[in-house]
Amino acid sequence: MTRRTGRTWWKTALGLLLTAVMLFPVYWMLNVSLTPDRDMRKTPPDLFPAHGTLDGYRTVLHEQLPYLGTSLVIGLGTVALTIALSAPAGYALAKLRPRGGGILNFVLLAAQMIPGIIMAMGFYAIYLQLGLLQSVPGLIVADSTLAVPFGVLIFTAFMSGIPGELLQAAKTDGAGALRTFWSVVLPMSRNAVVTVSLFAFLWSWSDFVFAGTLVNGGAHEPITLGIYHYIGNNNQEWNAIMATAVVASLPAAVILVLAQRYVAAGVTAGAVKD
Repeated sequence: MTRRTGRTWWKTALGLLLTAVMLFPVYWMLNVSLTPDRDMRKTPPDLFPAHGTLDGYRTVLHEQLPYLGTSLVIGLGTVALTIALSAPAGYALAKLRPRGGGILNFVLLAAQMIPGIIMAMGFYAIYLQLGLLQSVPGLIVADSTLAVPFGVLIFTAFMSGIPGELLQAAKTDGAGALRTFWSVVLPMSRNAVVTVSLFAFLWSWSDFVFAGTLVNGGAHEPITLGIYHYIGNNNQEWNAIMATAVVASLPAAVILVLAQRYVAAGVTAGAVKD
């Protein structure tokens, strides 16, 4: 028992150390965001903001709110489009078994291997012809191309585990394929919906490649471009830069904490068969 306790303590200490190392950049970002400009180049730097200031956060509220609002619209639009496309596709592949389903699964896997910059160049050529450059709807469609293949795979794995007896009972009651999907399958796929929504939002919220290629210089730019422009224009005000990074990280962190139990269930769906 003593040997086992000692081994457990050692593993716990190692886990805490590794966690501290991984989270230190986050702490330093918060520390710098509260550090006054006069202490920014202090040697050695303060491990704690002894003379903390909120000037950086005041600057964020004054200059960065439009970028945050645009990112929120893009994120929610990407989630809605991703769910609208990937949930029915996952249902069809899992339960309706259409012809060419295996080929489609392979195509979805291959699509996730295409570098984002290659896709961005393709979208740029298409949007140039359609007049969708520097538009929010265009960026929502582009960001959805990253999330939809992942969403289809998650929904397919999750919906494959739904008992066929439930679908047969709905069919016996007169429900068609669409009604069965909407009234039976989708409510049972809550974990998968939350998982796909979360990843779609995070991908669109943190996207820089598509944003920098398709909407750079437009009237509506996301927060990733806001930070990028801010660094270029105010490269000495590091507390304001880090404050922007902290504020931009909060929505994703809060959503991840709130949805973590649904994400764990959704990601592991289909991994174990009864």
